[in-house]
Amino acid sequence: MNPSRDPQEFTALVPEPMAGIRLDQALARLFGQFSRSRLQEWIRSGRVTVDGRALRAKDKVAGGERIRLLAELVERVECLAQPIPLDIRYEDAALLVICKPPGLVTHPAAGNPDHTLQNALLHHDPALAALPRAGIVHRLDKDTSGLLVVARRPTVHKSLVDQLQARTVKREYRALVVGEPTAGGAVEAPIGRHPVHRKRMAVVPSGKSAVTHYRVLERFRGYTLLGVRLETGRTHQIRVHMAHVHHPLVGDPIYGGRPRLPVGLSPSLRAAIEGFGRQALHALALGLVHPDTQDWVQWDAPLPDDFLALLAQMRADCRA
Repeated sequence: MNPSRDPQEFTALVPEPMAGIRLDQALARLFGQFSRSRLQEWIRSGRVTVDGRALRAKDKVAGGERIRLLAELVERVECLAQPIPLDIRYEDAALLVICKPPGLVTHPAAGNPDHTLQNALLHHDPALAALPRAGIVHRLDKDTSGLLVVARRPTVHKSLVDQLQARTVKREYRALVVGEPTAGGAVEAPIGRHPVHRKRMAVVPSGKSAVTHYRVLERFRGYTLLGVRLETGRTHQIRVHMAHVHHPLVGDPIYGGRPRLPVGLSPSLRAAIEGFGRQALHALALGLVHPDTQDWVQWDAPLPDDFLALLAQMRADCRA
């Protein structure tokens, strides 16, 4: 159930310099507080009129028309507020920065209807119900830990989405991978749905462009710790790209294939690897332009205990 607030009316005159552009492009310039997708949805549903007439998104404006927009701001309550602890690393009137623990789903989906980060956010701030997915603008996989940002106003949400699309948001990860890459590099390969296993992603020619940069930080016996930076943000991007170059993440149940432990590992390290219950991936740093102050801001989140413990076993094995 999505109860609506009373529609809010916005009007604007199309400036003459905009003559000849599409209606949806004109709306994006005139009503920049809303995302392009929401504006297009309102055009389709008849909530936008141009001199009293309903037009299509692709129709051109001539300049001088009066646009009337009835913005339907929906209370997004697909999931209930639930008192789930949050590790809040930063909070102000515009945004929240959360360090998500491994095992917490970002938002409800098939098989995970509640007890998600979105449920926790709605309990922390009920006003987030007015934003898509309670203000979450990018996600982390269930078993990936680390930082993500949450918008608290529609204008902030749009700003953060625009920054993500412009590839100006800094997202730095730590990934423990199988094998020993000779050096750092970049993986540039399109990602889309797997042609057979539809719940998986894969490198496919028809996929969306995706770029992942990585550098070697520390080497172990048969494994390597990488610093990874995302240029794009496709679903499962790091996991898919590292598997594509034959260095899947340790503990990845989907893209890692059958675990093949190197010969000569100590019994304690073997047990640690076999007992590591998730992919070894952590969102370590997040940086962006603050939508209100326009200052560059950045946050860091140290590796969680399970990741640190696994690395300690790797180092001990190297010394043995």
